[in-house]
Amino acid sequence: MKIELIKGDITSLKIDAIVNAANTSLLGGGGVDGAIHRAGGKEILEECVDIRNRQGGCKVGEAVITNAGKLKAKKIIHTVGPNWNGGESNEVLSLKNCYLNSLKLAVDNDLKEIAFPNISTGIYKFPKELASKTAINTVRNFNNESIDRVLFVCYDNENYEIYLKELQK
Repeated sequence: MKIELIKGDITSLKIDAIVNAANTSLLGGGGVDGAIHRAGGKEILEECVDIRNRQGGCKVGEAVITNAGKLKAKKIIHTVGPNWNGGESNEVLSLKNCYLNSLKLAVDNDLKEIAFPNISTGIYKFPKELASKTAINTVRNFNNESIDRVLFVCYDNENYEIYLKELQK
């Protein structure tokens, strides 16, 4: 599996799957979630509402998959990252599960490429260095030959530099 890093807008990628840092309601929000819903259009929201009606949303660490609406990606994998509570609430394990469950959904849906944002590092206040280490180690340790390429997409310079440093280890 090839691991790459770019600085850019995840909503603009032509790739098999992009990951959305969603909230438990799946109904859109701020940050990456809001950007994906705005750029992708109502088709994504409609499918998220269907999922919510069936199973009550998405729990922290879990993931669901939808169409990508107007985006260039084929699918969107929505995962709910943890809020940082000082490390006392299994936040690292929950974040790891976000990456693992997203990768498993990609495999289950025969998606060869997947792009991740910086899950939980915005309004959820997960420490960026710890988040990058958790993300990169989880992807590196995911043993499945079905995934050809994992792309970490950083919207800002700070996250890009943190991920670059971690990837070079």
